[in-house]
Formats: sequence, structure tokens, C-alpha cells
Amino acid sequence: MFGRSRSWVGGGHGKSSRNIHSLDHLKYLYHVLTKNTTVTEQNRNLLVETIRSITEILIWGDQNDSSVFDFFLEKNMFVFFLNILRQKSGRYVCVQLLQTLNILFENISHETSLYYLLSNNYVNSIIVHKFDFSDEEIMAYYISFLKTLSLKLNNHTVHFFYNEHTNDFALYTEAIKFFNHPESMVRIAVRTITLNVYKVSLDNQAMLHYIRDKTAVPYFSNLVWFIGSHVIELDNCVQTDEEHRNRGKLSDLVAEHLDHLHYLNDILIINCEFLNDVLTDHLLNRLFLPLYVYSLENQDKGGERPKISLPVSLYLLSQ
Repeated sequence: MFGRSRSWVGGGHGKSSRNIHSLDHLKYLYHVLTKNTTVTEQNRNLLVETIRSITEILIWGDQNDSSVFDFFLEKNMFVFFLNILRQKSGRYVCVQLLQTLNILFENISHETSLYYLLSNNYVNSIIVHKFDFSDEEIMAYYISFLKTLSLKLNNHTVHFFYNEHTNDFALYTEAIKFFNHPESMVRIAVRTITLNVYKVSLDNQAMLHYIRDKTAVPYFSNLVWFIGSHVIELDNCVQTDEEHRNRGKLSDLVAEHLDHLHYLNDILIINCEFLNDVLTDHLLNRLFLPLYVYSLENQDKGGERPKISLPVSLYLLSQ
């Protein structure tokens, strides 16, 4: 699902003598966008290559010529990206656009350049865009894009993502929707995003209160439920595999459980008191006591409450 990115550099426009790394070439590409505001079957490849070339110039300009960002901002060029996306121009364009944006933000190193790209709220509009997440490739590039953005979070850039006035934080709330995605790499990316958000929240009381009051309880509740469901699946694998034919599956389930523990530990060692209180309360009262400890005391087959076997319960409590 998270395969190697395709090569995208190249495919220059216009005369071969034109310097593709220049403000002049960016102006030419802007002209191409203004002449192709509607995506069609005939121009979609041209638009994809144009956006790729713009991205290449921006990455070059980040290191060599800040005037390209001045022009990019002056002409409000990011809005073209968003308009192309909103035209429902097909998976090919969506995939290429997400891939290109991911490459762009991965390679921008100067904060001033980053501020240019994050201004006007276009990135948040892309985050909340209704993509077809049933498409694995779109899902992969989308969550990678969110992960890349989360790695850019700091005390200065967080204000481009968390809006204190509207009490909105799309980067975080959209990411946690995929906490139990069937693809493990998506779940891992979500965990990385949340950890990056929690670390930054320590220095932003408004954002911390937003996370605690609006998202912590439902997110940690769902997370603990997901871990509990996984534990029951692990226990079923142990109890139904008397001849040890499913060692591979059991090994994967144990590894996944250990990943859960590492993630929980990563949250706790951030040492955010508000979050730790909510998380430990859910772990204690919705997982450890009602499942692990209850299973130790009630090994009879009856009852409607879920139980796990004694060996598995002891193993989990010892971790």
C-alpha cells in the first residue's frame, strides 16, 4: 500500500531553453493554470505535470530564491490546486496531487516558506476534502500527507492548523478517524500524528483544552475498545490453535498488541496530565478490570461478559 513513490521530476513545459528552476518559468506555469481552470480528459496530464513542475520550483526556491514564494503567494496559486481537487477529476489526478503535495511539504526546510504555503487555510481545505478512501492508493498518500504535516508542527506553525476562534483542528480530527483502519501502516501513521499533536499541545493551553474536552474521551474510548477487541481475537487464536498451526498469525497478533503498548507508553511519557488522566481511567475501567482481572476471577463458560483465558490474561497483565 505504501509503495515507493513514482518519479515525478521532469516533463518540462515550453521551449527546452527555458530554465525550469526560475521565477520566469513559474510565471509561465501560472499562465498554463489560468488557461486550464477546468479539468478535462485532454488537459489533465498537462495540469498534473504543471503542478509537479510548480512544486519542483518551490522546493528549489526554498533554498535558492525566495521570490518564487512571493509570486506564488501574490497570485494565490494554491487555490488552483484546490480547485482542481474539487472538480472530482478522477483518482489519477487525486493521487498525483496528494503525492506532489506530500513531496512539497517533505522538502520545504525554511519556516518562512512553510508559512507561505500554510497561509490562507488552503491546506486545511485539502485535509477536509472528501476523498475516496476506499481507494488504497488515495488513502496511503492522504495519510502520508497528514503525517508529513504533523512533523512540521511546532509552537509557530500549529496556529495554521488549530483555529482557536472556531475551535477546529482538522489535521488531528481527520487523522483519528482512521485509528482502527484495516491497513496497519495507516494505523501507525495515525499514532505518529497524534503523538506529534500531543507534544505540541503542552505549550498551547487552548489546544490542550480542545483535545481534552472535544476528542480525548471518544478517541481513548475507541482506542481502548479496539485494543480489547484485538485481545479477544488473540485469545481466540490461542484457544483454537491446539495443534499450533497458526503460529504466524499468533505472532502477528502479539506483535500488534506490543505496538499498542508502546503507543500507550509514548502517550504517557509525554507527561500531559490531562491526557494521562483520561487514558489511565479508560485503561483501568474499560480494559484491565472488566476484561483482564475479571477473566482471572471468572473462568467458567457462562455469562454474557467477554472473557479471555487464564494464560492470556496473566500474560497481558505481566506486560
